[in-house]
Amino acid sequence: MSEPRLLPEHPRHAVVLGLVAVLAALVVAVLGVRYAGEGEPGGVDARLAEALYGVEPPWRSVALAMDSLGEPFGAAALVVPILAGCLLLRRPRAAVFVVVGVGLAVGTATLLKHLAGRTIHGDNLSYPSGHTAFATSLALVVAMAATRRAAGTLFVVAAALVAGAVMGWAQVALGAHYPTDVLGGWCTALAVMPATAWLVDRAADQLRRDRP
Repeated sequence: MSEPRLLPEHPRHAVVLGLVAVLAALVVAVLGVRYAGEGEPGGVDARLAEALYGVEPPWRSVALAMDSLGEPFGAAALVVPILAGCLLLRRPRAAVFVVVGVGLAVGTATLLKHLAGRTIHGDNLSYPSGHTAFATSLALVVAMAATRRAAGTLFVVAAALVAGAVMGWAQVALGAHYPTDVLGGWCTALAVMPATAWLVDRAADQLRRDRP
C-alpha cells in the first residue's frame, strides 16, 4: 500500500488550498509594500496593539511559553518528535514535508524581513513574523498529513488559523511584533505550505513510478 498524498485526493479540495495560497501570497506582498522601510505601527496596528499589549500574569507566562516555542530550542523540541513520528509510522513523504515545508516557510519569512525592511524597537526586522510563520506551518504539516477526508480542507485551514492566532497573540502581547507582522507571517505559511506539499507529492510520485 502506497503512502497517501499530502494534498487532498479530491481535485476540488486541492484547488481550494491553491486559491488560499495565492490569496495569502497577495496579502504578504501588499502588506510588505505598504510597510516597507517603516519603523512605526500603522493605524490598525496601534489600535490592535493597544488592546493586546501588556498582558498580566498568568497570561504573560502563557505568551512567553508560546514565544519560546518559536526559538531554535523550542522549535526543535516540536519538530523532532513530529519527524520521528512520521518515520516510525513509515510516512517518509510526511517526514520530508516536515523538514522542507517548515524550513521553507521560516526561510521565506526571514528573506522577506530583509526585503521589507520594516523594524520594531530600533533596528529589529519585524515583517513578517517568523514565529507566526513557524507555528502556522507546523500546524499545517500535521493537519495535511493527518487528514484526507472530504472535510480535510476545512480542518487544515482551521488548524492554521488556531496556531497562527495563538502565536500571533503572544507576539503582539509581548510587543515583539506589530499585528500586521503577525498577519504577514500567517499568510507566508499559507502561501508556502500548499506549494511545498504539491512539490513533495510530485517528487514522491515520480520516484515511485521510476522505481523498478
